[in-house]
Amino acid sequence: MSVQTQVLEALQWRYAVKKFDASRVIPDDVWQVLEQSLVLAPSSFGLQPWKFFVVRDLALKQQLLPHSWNQSQVVDASHVVVFAIKKNITAADADRLVARMAEVRNVPLESLQGYNNVMKGFLEHPPAPLDAWATKQVYIALSQFMVAAALLQVDTCPMEGFIPMKYDEILGLPELGYSSVVVCPAGYRSPEDKYATVAKVRFATEELVQYI
Repeated sequence: MSVQTQVLEALQWRYAVKKFDASRVIPDDVWQVLEQSLVLAPSSFGLQPWKFFVVRDLALKQQLLPHSWNQSQVVDASHVVVFAIKKNITAADADRLVARMAEVRNVPLESLQGYNNVMKGFLEHPPAPLDAWATKQVYIALSQFMVAAALLQVDTCPMEGFIPMKYDEILGLPELGYSSVVVCPAGYRSPEDKYATVAKVRFATEELVQYI
């Protein structure tokens, strides 16, 4: 099978799972790849204004359930990833990134000062509120996670149907400087999920893609 076919088949196979098989757990070696798909996600300037909180404890999932519109995916999925933005992003975050960049690339910190200044200029005068900007970045990470999962035959269900304030409270995110934006349970579909076999509905390619 060609890589092109493999990618398209994985994207056709993927759907937003309505019912997970609670008895199945994502193997550690598979999860490590999915974890790295989060770590390797692209972001504007490479600033990574996020953190990914992974919930595996059943009791904690059950606490989140009533604040998730009682959607069973939160309890039945193997892993529940809470995508959160970093609050109060400042120049210190730019400094931290260039310090890491200098370390990883083995270059003098001074050589990155121009890039650092560009980032700081953006953070001081953003075109939109920084929380809104960070939220857009999080959705990039979510998309990469979902595609990686599909390629690994791991199911996902992106969810905005939850109460962020309650999630933040239960998970202690404000004390850590983060706020939840979107949730994505991951695991394996139940044989009882009728949506697994229904046809994927999309508008025709020519309606959605225009070459100019």
